[in-house]
Amino acid sequence: MRADPPPPLAGGTPGPDALRPLLDTVLDALHAGAAERGGPLPAGGPEGVARRVRKELGDALPEDGYGSGEALRLLVHTLAAGAADPADPLCAAHLHTPPLALAVAADLAASALNPSMDSWDQAPAASALEALVTAALAAEVYPEAAHPDALVTTGGTESNQLALLLARERHGSVRAVVGANAHHSLARAAWILGLPEPVVVPTPNGALEPVALDEALTDLTGPLLVAATAGTTDTGVIDPLPEIADLCDAHGAELHVDAAYGGPLLFSSVHRALLTGLARARTVTLDLHKLGWQPAAAGLLAVRDTADLAPLAHTAEYLNADDDTDAGLPDLLGRSLRTTRRPDILKTAVTLRALGRTGLGALVDTCMAQAQHLADLVEQSPGLELYARPTLTTVLFRPQGAADDSVAAVRRTLLADGRAVLGRARADGRLWLKATLLNPHTTPGDLAQILTLVTLVEGSSDR
Repeated sequence: MRADPPPPLAGGTPGPDALRPLLDTVLDALHAGAAERGGPLPAGGPEGVARRVRKELGDALPEDGYGSGEALRLLVHTLAAGAADPADPLCAAHLHTPPLALAVAADLAASALNPSMDSWDQAPAASALEALVTAALAAEVYPEAAHPDALVTTGGTESNQLALLLARERHGSVRAVVGANAHHSLARAAWILGLPEPVVVPTPNGALEPVALDEALTDLTGPLLVAATAGTTDTGVIDPLPEIADLCDAHGAELHVDAAYGGPLLFSSVHRALLTGLARARTVTLDLHKLGWQPAAAGLLAVRDTADLAPLAHTAEYLNADDDTDAGLPDLLGRSLRTTRRPDILKTAVTLRALGRTGLGALVDTCMAQAQHLADLVEQSPGLELYARPTLTTVLFRPQGAADDSVAAVRRTLLADGRAVLGRARADGRLWLKATLLNPHTTPGDLAQILTLVTLVEGSSDR
């Protein structure tokens, strides 16, 4: 019996011809799935969605396959119909960005070519492209540094862990000092790295206060790394970076800034000043899958001096033998703690070239303006309360006089109905609804609809 030929591959000169009809199937399924969903989230809650997925999938590993067309059509449709779609203006819960179409197209090319960024002979052009683009982005963070650099990461969690690891390797040990507003990944990174539990400085007003930080640093000894935040997850505030940098200098502590959220303000001539003091940090976390509109993952860790990356050096004979490195083959293992990793820099490179600093800055400015407008609408709504004027693109609000359990119930009702996706945050001792605005296509009418839905659900729960 003659065996069937193996399925076609994505690469090589035949690859595009094999991909073309499959992409048509994917795009049609994405469209049909979004139309079926009809909103930012599928209705029915977790069990309803899981039940539909079980029904459509059936046997996850059938004895005989159904063919590429059927598999793509069914499962992409099912995924799209059951997705939380960040491209829907009413999907505004998290730092979950709607990616730019051009970045997604670039990501397809990266998947088709499948370079592996752990040795030059697996990624010749990709490794050169990564070196050039990371150098350019590092220079944005450290415009006056002689030898800045940046590593590509999977996001803020990995970047923050790398920052603590590099500090530990410089000093033998280090203790992190963080605000209560800091990202959870810093405490987790300390645990993973065997470091002391971070010292947590209270942040009653949402931001790290210099007076409280000064008191904490005065009482501590040993190598210290202060981790400030430029864009907190809950409220989007930026710690006072210049004052914190001054205190680090005075107490002999190093400074790391988690700018995973707020870092792309560097592209905006209007809002860049909010990051004054950022360049005084020894390391900086950035995420371009937030205010950079990249498909995940698109994280970076920037360092003021590339020499700080030396502790990451690592040799595996089959990937970066000494004689190959001496002969001029770039050594990539010291660019990450991961071995196999995707060329995530391609989508970012395409975006930077297509839009430039001005184009990206305009997108940032648009979302910043949306947050101010939503805050205006909340303040003009007698039945709603605003937590504070937004710093970035996060707006906290709640029904006036509602109990915390009622606020939580409003959010869950909207989720179960598939009408809107809002986050939750605790601030000032109370629970708030959180709108994180990252969609530059959101209109004033969309923002008004968010508030209308909240008011309607809260009103119906009162009856």
